[in-house]
Amino acid sequence: MSCPLCEEDGGALVWRGEKLRVIRAQEAGFPAFYRVVWAAHVAEFSDLSAADRSHCMEAVTVVEQALRQHLAPTKVNIAALGNMVPHLHWHVIARFDWDSHFPAPVWAAAQRPGPADQEAAVHALLPALESALRARLDAVMPVA
Repeated sequence: MSCPLCEEDGGALVWRGEKLRVIRAQEAGFPAFYRVVWAAHVAEFSDLSAADRSHCMEAVTVVEQALRQHLAPTKVNIAALGNMVPHLHWHVIARFDWDSHFPAPVWAAAQRPGPADQEAAVHALLPALESALRARLDAVMPVA
């Protein structure tokens, strides 16, 4: 069976380490939607050793902290579903009270149109966020 997260990055590559990568997903209406993708094909978090679970969650934490520092979102959502792609990955999503789905999950039905001007303002902040994110991940994670 083919796995899209084994075959390609799954979005715009932000950082790649020895055991995982961070990508920015192309999800309409959610400009700051990131994924921490485990490099090896495993389906469940419990498939990892205790050390690897800690390593993975440190990356998730670094992404969350960067979103909070650079974007000041209303909330950061973190989820590991894998129902569509059973390859371990964490969604780390900056949410804003103005987004089209807030306060519902990003996978729910939209509650209103998304404000293009506010989404564009977030997009404009992403280069600085991702530069800081790469620097922080390089400092705390082994690089491939």
